Amino acid sequence: MLSVVVAPWASDPEPVFTRAPDELHDAASTMKVAVLAALTRSGVNLDAEVPVVNRHRSAVGGEFANDPDWDSDPLPWELLGTHVPLRLLAERMITHSSNLATNLCLARTEPGAVAEVWRRAGATRSASPRGIEDYAARDAGVHNLVSARDLVRLLHSLADEPELLALLEDNSFRVDLAAGLPPGTRIAFKNGWIPGARHCVGLVHPYDCPPYLIAVCYTGPLASGADRGDPAARLLARVSAAVWKRRKLISTA
Repeated sequence: MLSVVVAPWASDPEPVFTRAPDELHDAASTMKVAVLAALTRSGVNLDAEVPVVNRHRSAVGGEFANDPDWDSDPLPWELLGTHVPLRLLAERMITHSSNLATNLCLARTEPGAVAEVWRRAGATRSASPRGIEDYAARDAGVHNLVSARDLVRLLHSLADEPELLALLEDNSFRVDLAAGLPPGTRIAFKNGWIPGARHCVGLVHPYDCPPYLIAVCYTGPLASGADRGDPAARLLARVSAAVWKRRKLISTA
């Protein structure tokens, strides 16, 4: 299943192109955008030092731990047993898609804070009620799910938070949407990948026309789960390139 939504970066953007926009997909790491927003909107001191541990409260009670072999960022694991600024964990959650950092950030948010981020964004189908690798919750039917339309809404909800958009521009996994753009093109984006799924949502800043939003979600056999060598990432890059060619039509459609 391939879902695509393209919309202008406007005060109330209406999509100019959709393909299965409300189809639900496993959120993978795209939900980390909602976690980032929940954390920063909470008013918590991001410069406060917090312990780096691998014990997290499950959404269904008890505790769970992350597997370092499923994490794309080694740095937080090297910091186990130490204290680091919460800001560092928030940054690694986005720039290197750290699963461990994500769950540590989630632990610093209020219950329901992530759900409020989705509600405020106007999402109608997406939710991320559990942490990354909370398999007990998953087995109990608690799922992190997104649609392409809701991902566009989520990113647009950050319009008044330029510092969050700036952090999304530092994403180091530039193999899907970013790979379909000319080198040097500004894009604030977050991708996610697991075996069977590859997604990305981005705010693209062309040099010759107004910015636009794009979300592409793919669920299917092409997605290997590799962070950089995923064949599905190349599919997303081709979609991104096709939209780029029509970029001047987006704000006038």
